[in-house]
Amino acid sequence: MERTAPELRSAALYWLAECDAPRKVLGVRILAQSWIADEIELDVVTAWAANQAIPGHPKKPELVSPLQVKRRAMNTPEGRAALIHALVHIEFNAINLALDAIWRFPGMPRQYYADWLQVADEEALHFTLLADHLNELGYAYGDFPAHNGLWDMAVKTEHDLLERMALLPRTMEARGLDVTPGLRAKLVQAGDIAVGAILDIILRDEIGHVAIGNRWYDYLCDQRGLEPVATYARLTAEHHASPQRGPFNLEARRAAGFSERELEALGK
Repeated sequence: MERTAPELRSAALYWLAECDAPRKVLGVRILAQSWIADEIELDVVTAWAANQAIPGHPKKPELVSPLQVKRRAMNTPEGRAALIHALVHIEFNAINLALDAIWRFPGMPRQYYADWLQVADEEALHFTLLADHLNELGYAYGDFPAHNGLWDMAVKTEHDLLERMALLPRTMEARGLDVTPGLRAKLVQAGDIAVGAILDIILRDEIGHVAIGNRWYDYLCDQRGLEPVATYARLTAEHHASPQRGPFNLEARRAAGFSERELEALGK
């Protein structure tokens, strides 16, 4: 009897629901390798339903309101560890966001799903690099409270892929392009040289992730006959999600596919 190959979107939902962080990371990385090896089918038609709580996350870290996450001084080892822990949690959420983009939205071209699987795989790598570094500092993922702001926006945009692309990769993840260089400089200046190389990898990859968001946002605007810049302004205003104050990393944003018109509108 011929064995049926696994299916990508249902597998993405399975790993999204996984609660154990290391197991989720390993599952995503193997899934990406299997896709490259052409061992995974793709069903773009089925509207899958989540039969368990998503996203799956471990018992720790404790999830609290963003206002309850304490700022810690970077001039102490614990303060630097808490900041790196926050970055680990961002990458954990980013894995979930990429998996959600795969399973939740049917009817897209094959390349869309391949793109977001690549994102999930790279976010899994980022999680591993940062979590391992946190371990070297004597701490572990789960040792500090964290918030779920990224996933909260995923819930708000779960009904419309255009809104998802506009408000997550093009807004919240693009904000990471702006803040990462300054964060890197502060951590290195505080003596954490090793994390600088990790953040260089993350910034390089995140430019590509934001570019993927831009690509599919433009694709959907074209499909719906919408003007991209005006539509983006409307969506960010409706969700109070426009980019915050500068400085903005214009070089990285250009590399990620933002137009000069969009860059000129930043901060206005």
